Amino acid sequence: MTEISRRAFVLGAGASAVVMTSPAAWAAAVPEGRDVHGEVLRDATMVWKRLPSGWQNGPFLGNGFLGVHVYNKGGEGNVLRFMLNHSLVQDQRGQWEAAIGYSRLPIGYLTLTFAGTVTAVDWRLDLERAELTGTVTTTLGSVRLSALVLSHRGVLLVSTTPSPGEESVVWGFTPLPSYTTRTIRRPPEYSGNPEPVVADGYVEQPMHAGGGYTTAWREVRNGTERVLAATIVYGYPDSTGVEEAVRNVRHVLDGNPEAHVLVHRRWWQRFYRRSLVSIPDKLLQRFYWIQLYKIASATRANAPVVTEWGPWFPEAGNSWTNIWWNLNVQVSYPLINGSNHPELDAITTTFRKYRENLELNVNPDYRDGKSYALCHPGDHMLRPGPRYVGVPGVSPNDHTGNLTWGMHNVWLAYRHSMDDRVLREVLHPILTGAINYYARFLVEGSDGRLHLPETRSPEYANASDATYDLSLIRWGCRTLLDSADRLRLDDPLRPRWQEILTRLVPYHAGEQGVMIGANVPLAESHRHYSHLLWLYPLQESLDRRSFEHWASMRERWHGYSFAAASSMETLFGNPEEALSYLRFFIDGNVVDNCAITPNTMYREGGNLAIESPLAAAQSVLDMLIQSHGGVVTVFPAVSATWADVSIERLRTQGAFLVDAWRSDSRTEWIRIRSEAGEPLRIRHGVEGPIEVRDEYGKSLPYRGTETIEIPLRRGETALITRQGQRPSRPQDVPANGSSPAWGLP
Repeated sequence: MTEISRRAFVLGAGASAVVMTSPAAWAAAVPEGRDVHGEVLRDATMVWKRLPSGWQNGPFLGNGFLGVHVYNKGGEGNVLRFMLNHSLVQDQRGQWEAAIGYSRLPIGYLTLTFAGTVTAVDWRLDLERAELTGTVTTTLGSVRLSALVLSHRGVLLVSTTPSPGEESVVWGFTPLPSYTTRTIRRPPEYSGNPEPVVADGYVEQPMHAGGGYTTAWREVRNGTERVLAATIVYGYPDSTGVEEAVRNVRHVLDGNPEAHVLVHRRWWQRFYRRSLVSIPDKLLQRFYWIQLYKIASATRANAPVVTEWGPWFPEAGNSWTNIWWNLNVQVSYPLINGSNHPELDAITTTFRKYRENLELNVNPDYRDGKSYALCHPGDHMLRPGPRYVGVPGVSPNDHTGNLTWGMHNVWLAYRHSMDDRVLREVLHPILTGAINYYARFLVEGSDGRLHLPETRSPEYANASDATYDLSLIRWGCRTLLDSADRLRLDDPLRPRWQEILTRLVPYHAGEQGVMIGANVPLAESHRHYSHLLWLYPLQESLDRRSFEHWASMRERWHGYSFAAASSMETLFGNPEEALSYLRFFIDGNVVDNCAITPNTMYREGGNLAIESPLAAAQSVLDMLIQSHGGVVTVFPAVSATWADVSIERLRTQGAFLVDAWRSDSRTEWIRIRSEAGEPLRIRHGVEGPIEVRDEYGKSLPYRGTETIEIPLRRGETALITRQGQRPSRPQDVPANGSSPAWGLP
């Protein structure tokens, strides 16, 4: 290996271009029998008739670790870039805060260089197969291509077939500088990592902290058909990953690439068939399914929790170089619960695996072995570097609610599975530490109430008795008491939790509703709905006045603000308003220089993110099914413009799986299966006399009218229908209008 300056390394037709003895380009997909999921996914296919120019409008691929964007950089008329990134690749210099010392690092991009200038593209991102297919037309010919990131191996496969005139199309790789792109608080002594080592078929990037990462690639050929495999391996602390990266590429190409592609396709087909959502608004329906594709491309239970960009590090980067826990992670993951995808729950896995690092987030003066906190930014191991969660009453005092809100995500995962191991091993012990941290700062006021000294209400102002923190303390104490009952724990802290619930000061309120905190009203537009957390997602109570005051000032709202407003309106039972907020966001309206992008990513000025679209997909689910307060509600906020709706296997709290059908603006039937034998109360919405039967047609006893209680044991199913009605098969309901595909159609 020879160390040279950072430059593009072009893969020619020499030793690294292997001639194949059998076709390696995977076979074209054989059409399968028609099915509702196939129809929905084909309709949601993303389309590119124009050449994408970057992160905001290019097709994207991923498997929770390896992430790929495809686009053309302006001025490179004959080059496609395949931007490669990996969610594990980060620096390891803990002497600096996480966004710098543990910063995710840019890696580089493959280049596909054509003989002629690109004049047109015709691409389709097939969601069902998680595969980009199509053609690139140039002034000298064309190239057919297919690209995917294997769901199970973290390898990019790209099949290319050039026409006459483009036989010389060639792959190359350009490494990017290995340093943080964050400039905020970057110390003057910071320096990037060493220059890469470029070799034949791989680039090895060492790090100052030890170890490093390697990008390896190789192309095989059979006549005009070619297949490139590329991968990234992170080797910290003991290696740079060279041997493993080269071995992974060799294993896929020298083995049976088609077999790997088949495993990949089967994974994605099974993934989508865990649930179904079909609505007449096809722009929104496509958007929803693309978010499922996105979240499964961005995370898995054994992968890091998503950063602002998911695994797709933008080429220019920006300041969001690691994981933000003050809202961004928390609003990205609820979607996985209702859509029945617990296999994507990286949050619970992360807290289970790295719990011991939570104490590192506590200021050293307050570490007692019993208190936990969570800073932002942090890395995927919950390490903050030398930054700590703020101390109430002492400035700066930010980040105080991050961990408790993160525990709400774990609680949602638990409630949707009713797996007591999550309660016992993750939620109860960590939430105990989070409340311990809060409890040590609560002080008795002259009113006899417990008050919280000044903290930072996220992104708005400092306040004593900050509503954000008080709502999390209330939820945390109530949840700890409930979990102790569930687990039959004689917890010595139970009296303290009960005392806090009894004596905690009420939220400060004025004429316009609940305030930010004591003597701090909401006086201007606030994108972060932190002071309304008690309304959503904690669902402690409803207060229209507080919501309307927040919603009356939208000039500083961002995408997740509109998603939250939509979900809040579903709680109030206002479907048209809920849909209006959601459509305003996905229709591409620009507010405060923020907007959704053509590929359903999201931008905030020059910063890029993925959490707002994922939160908006949860808002779709909130219209279709809810399960708070011990009651499952079917179609709680469905617009009058949605005459027909079909859902299948949507998961609710209590571990119920729900199928339902709405036709001609009325609910026809509901099927609900119990996975845990929890008490079932369901607000069914079926008009007129109903029948309740089991899966074999036998009548089931029930109590109630509009909300009924059905005794279901684990594994049993109930069918609720209008009298004489029988369930139909799930289907992709008819569209109520036309709308373009997502992408650049």
